[in-house]
Amino acid sequence: MAVTASNVRRNRTWPAVRLGLLFISPWLAGFFIFTLYPIIASLYFSFCQYRVLTPPHWIGFQNYIDMFTDRDYFMTSLYNTFFMFIELPIALILAVAIALLLNQKVSGISVFRTIYYLPSVVPTVASAVLWLWVLNPQYGLINRTLMMLHLPTTEWLSDPNWAKPAFIIMDLWSIGGGVVIYLAALQSVPQHLLEAAELDGASSWQRTLHVTLPAISPVIFFNLILGVINTFQYFTQTFVMTSASPGGRGGPANSTLFYALYLFQNAFENFRMGYACAMAWFLFIITLVATLLIFKTSARWVYYEGEER
Repeated sequence: MAVTASNVRRNRTWPAVRLGLLFISPWLAGFFIFTLYPIIASLYFSFCQYRVLTPPHWIGFQNYIDMFTDRDYFMTSLYNTFFMFIELPIALILAVAIALLLNQKVSGISVFRTIYYLPSVVPTVASAVLWLWVLNPQYGLINRTLMMLHLPTTEWLSDPNWAKPAFIIMDLWSIGGGVVIYLAALQSVPQHLLEAAELDGASSWQRTLHVTLPAISPVIFFNLILGVINTFQYFTQTFVMTSASPGGRGGPANSTLFYALYLFQNAFENFRMGYACAMAWFLFIITLVATLLIFKTSARWVYYEGEER
């Protein structure tokens, strides 16, 4: 049998491939056991009636049909989650604006940078407990301040009309993480472009709008994608802060029943694991579609240095 060049190369490379597979085998085992298998299993369970303690029973698309006919809870949770997207552009604009201010060369600027960043390092659960006091309608900091200013107060988390805005206010308090990312991007903006624009007579606002923002647009794009994904998965704050609310978690009147919380309730409180798996796959689909839409439109407003237009 003739020995070909391809066989010789294969015999030489196989030991290296085998050694590489041996080195990454712990990761491969973890991936197949703890990631790939649960994904495939959840897809199968989404077509089953599965109560965890009993074997799954195939029911086809019934879980998906039940989802879209459940106007009391599923549609409410979907609406509440989409409502939270109001926060996304506000947080983005505020973070960029604060980063622009913190990028100025003034004395003591490092102190202000630290102050703005500190809330973002507070754990989410600790932050939620803190804001339970801040938003307390009787002795909370916000209502006390409003009373001192002779302004009307509200019940915040006890009022269905103000519960979701209260969560938005709380989340805006911790935008320091995004501010730091934008600040790092601002410090890498090419100075020669800013100087050229200044020599051409561009004002400070025009330099920001036409030079600085396009230069940091990839970072804005990155934070936008993360914001969309995190908003669809909004869970911890409402889980902690509405545990003692009227009507239980997601109250009052289901005004804070977000999609991820309703999914958790179905899976681990009501043991409707098949229904919860169907909700999880629908959440994956709408998150994927939203992300793909942003990627599709990014070519119009995201600028990469050196890219030809």
